Amino acid sequence: MITPQEPRTPLYDWHRAHGGRMVDFAGWQMPVQYTTIVEEHHAVRRGVGLFDVSHMGRLTFQGPQAEGWLEAATTNHVARLTNGQIQYSLLANDDGGLIDDILVYRMHFGLLMVCNASNRIAVVDQLAKVLFAGKYDAISADRTHEVAMIAVQGPAAAATLHAVAPNAADGLGYYHAKIIKLFGTVDTILSRTGYTGEDGFELMLPSEEAVRTWEALLAAGAPYGAKPCGLGARDTLRFEAAMPLYGHELSATTNPYAASIGWAVKLRKGEFVGRAALEKFKKDPGATRVGLRLDSKRIARQGAEVFAGDSKVGEVTSGTFAPTLEQSLAMALVDPSHAAEGATLEVDVRGRRERAIVVPLPFYKRPRAVE
Repeated sequence: MITPQEPRTPLYDWHRAHGGRMVDFAGWQMPVQYTTIVEEHHAVRRGVGLFDVSHMGRLTFQGPQAEGWLEAATTNHVARLTNGQIQYSLLANDDGGLIDDILVYRMHFGLLMVCNASNRIAVVDQLAKVLFAGKYDAISADRTHEVAMIAVQGPAAAATLHAVAPNAADGLGYYHAKIIKLFGTVDTILSRTGYTGEDGFELMLPSEEAVRTWEALLAAGAPYGAKPCGLGARDTLRFEAAMPLYGHELSATTNPYAASIGWAVKLRKGEFVGRAALEKFKKDPGATRVGLRLDSKRIARQGAEVFAGDSKVGEVTSGTFAPTLEQSLAMALVDPSHAAEGATLEVDVRGRRERAIVVPLPFYKRPRAVE
């Protein structure tokens, strides 16, 4: 059971005191921006930015059958995780649609799941349903309110972290995590993960240490132009990197193969919720996620209809004028017969058709360091 608590992160007062424009997001008061979305976006692409992601759900699982429980509830193969490894996965419903996309960690203390804030209640309810059906010998706990989560993202993320926790990230690979002692005494889960398309880290630590950690990271990142960043820049960054967002590219009626994340479904691992439906969707997903580049600077928002001639062939899931690329871009779910790279389509942007070309995803890939 989840105990209702005030929907504010441990950094709420800091955000308010430092000019964060607060909005309601999934029941939480969160900063959408501090200065401008574009300025914060560029700070992450060029240096380093900090995000308060404490609103995301954090659940722990322990017991002799915790692994079996999550195998039955999620689409990816939990048993393949080694200690300190993280796995992108999904919770599907019986019809093959999605309840949420998640991260599953294997740590020495057990398994850990991070889910979207807007879906936390649905995730907990689904996990309870699977637990009771299978009668697994395992327990879970919702740590969302007692643990803060901070994301440090950008090409200078590693240098910023090193200044606060020297050598803490040495040898830490992408999608791996470890326990570190922040400030010498604070047990912290450090992971090399993120949602921006840049190198970066996420730290989970006791809520009472959130402000001290946040301010230390901002000070350490100052030489690299570090900025606190809000939900607005988080969305434009993830969009350029073509990372799916629940409620846009993902939903209860969108299957993973249409959303181009079928690689997170392991049909051969054994039974799990939605498996039978997903086997059918693998053969015929019904739609394909594509990238679109519009000829004009007008923005195709979610829900805008996509046409090939007079025929509607799809619908936009996300769209914006991308700050890094300085182009109007969109992601859309379209009929597979119109998904080929270079295909010419049209998008109805507030009553006027705009020419759009199908382009590869992601729109943006971070430059790789030269060895």
